[in-house]
Order: sequence, then structure tokens, then C-alpha cells
Amino acid sequence: MFNSLELTGRASTHVRKVHELSCTVHCGAVDELLAMQRAARGAGIDLAVVSSFRDFERQVAIWNAKFQGTRELLDRDSRPLRHASLDEPALIEAILTWSALPGASRHHWGTDIDVIDRGAVAADYQVQLRPAEFRGTGPFARLDAWLAANMSRFGFFRPYSSARDGVQPEPWHLSFAPLAVPALGALTLAVLQTALNDAPLLGREAVRARLPEIYSRYVLDVDPPDS
Repeated sequence: MFNSLELTGRASTHVRKVHELSCTVHCGAVDELLAMQRAARGAGIDLAVVSSFRDFERQVAIWNAKFQGTRELLDRDSRPLRHASLDEPALIEAILTWSALPGASRHHWGTDIDVIDRGAVAADYQVQLRPAEFRGTGPFARLDAWLAANMSRFGFFRPYSSARDGVQPEPWHLSFAPLAVPALGALTLAVLQTALNDAPLLGREAVRARLPEIYSRYVLDVDPPDS
């Protein structure tokens, strides 16, 4: 179903463009994603994908920008952090709270997407992808409720729905269970270690020293389908 290069974002042979949603996803997830989009439209929701397949190089660029302080860092309550106040261990923790380690991102698989309701906001609205947007009076609260009631019909679930010791809740992040569950099983610690061997990753030695812990907390510890 996946080879090691596809699992770690170093190949794109398993994904294709979905022009109707301007995104790139696993070939096996396309039909169900489009069916979910149509169902949402019938409920008055303009389901839009704002992030889909992401390759290894892109994930490295995100990681390094956060490590250098040129991209925003947030704490577990989505509050901005001062880069200069963080030592290397704290910096790595802050990055991992909201961004995956390159090679370990579920977006590498093409099974995972970040979604919003485009019709709920003005054209110039700057999407933040923060939990508050999906709660209470947030612009995507209606989408949140619709997904909770309907996404499983199309094979999707939220891997980051509970507060955990690793990645924080991401109500916008959906995963296509029929493919994502076996992908997670295939992404072993050894596969991840190999992907990181020659990566131009800032803080690489510190990451490698604690990779088993990162793998356990930030890769394996997710909510299962229908939890």
C-alpha cells in the first residue's frame, strides 16, 4: 500500500491532484473526499481543503523556519511564544506541539487534510487553523458539528481530537482511515530514522537523541477512528 519513500514524504507516486478541491491526496481517498464535499455542500457548507499532501522537503522547510524563529511558534493554548526565550529542548517541544517532524507527518501519506468552510468567512479572511475558530461562535463551528456527525460515513476521522501529551487537538485535521491506519502501522521507528539520516534538519542531533520518545508521543499517540 505504501513504500518507505511514500510514507516519509520522499516520493509522490501515491497521490494525485484533485482539481475540484485544489488539493493533492492519495489516489485511494479521492472519491470519498469528493463525496464528502458534495454532502457538505448539500448542508450549506463549502468544504475547502487548505492543506493536503506535503512532501518531506516542505516539512523540513516548515520545521527549520520555526527553529530559526522566522515562523510563528505557539504554546499548547495557541498563544504566541518568544523564540529567543526558548532553549533547544523547549524549542523542539514547541515545534512538535503543532508541526510534525519531517518524515513523520501524516500529510506525507496523502490521507490527511486540513479543512475549513470557505462560505463561512469573507474572501479576505486570514485562516489561522486554531481551535477557537471551530468552537462556540468561531466561523467554523458549524463545520465542526457537521464533521462530527458525518465524516465517518466517508471514512474520515480526527486523529488529533483529544488533549494529549503530544500533538494538541486540531479539529480541522481529517484523516482517511482505510489508508491512514495501515500507513501508521507501516511507519516504524526504523523507517523514520532512515528518512532523517541525511536530512538538513536544524536541531537534528537533539532530535535523533530523543527520537524514540518523539515517535511514541507525537506519531503513535493519536485518536483512533470512531473514538
